[in-house]
Amino acid sequence: MNNKIFAKTVQVISSDGQNLGVMPTANALQMAADMGLDLVEINANNATPIVKIMDYGKYKYEQKKRASEARKNQKTTEMKEVWVKPFIEENDLNIKMKKALEFLSDGNKVKISVMTKGNKKVLARGKDAIPELFARIIEIIGERGNLESKSKPDERTKSIIIAPVKQ
Repeated sequence: MNNKIFAKTVQVISSDGQNLGVMPTANALQMAADMGLDLVEINANNATPIVKIMDYGKYKYEQKKRASEARKNQKTTEMKEVWVKPFIEENDLNIKMKKALEFLSDGNKVKISVMTKGNKKVLARGKDAIPELFARIIEIIGERGNLESKSKPDERTKSIIIAPVKQ
């Protein structure tokens, strides 16, 4: 901005958006000072940097206002978690999946975790119970959610993440 622009020549854009061409930086600074405005560097990556004559305070205010508006309009997605046991009864599973579907309809991701820590039944019956359970869960959720990721085979807690389907 202003005297902090070190290029010898710059391409100048007027306050109303008109291209004034390439000129020495000193001339561009004088032109901005005559108008009572600032010379602001827009793009420094070109061989001749692009500068614009504008009111810098007003520019910063408008940028802040735009960023605030963008934050208001942005939808944040949360990660909700539902815990299930490896040998859950059908009715209990349906109740848990009803809650998971509620989370998905609200636009949140759902992490479904299986409690395996210290469960001797899982070790006795084999590790096939958990993939079968996840297959049933994915079948229940159906078209209302997409499987986003699965836990790694060596992780202690097995889980899947389901993302809501975008409309």
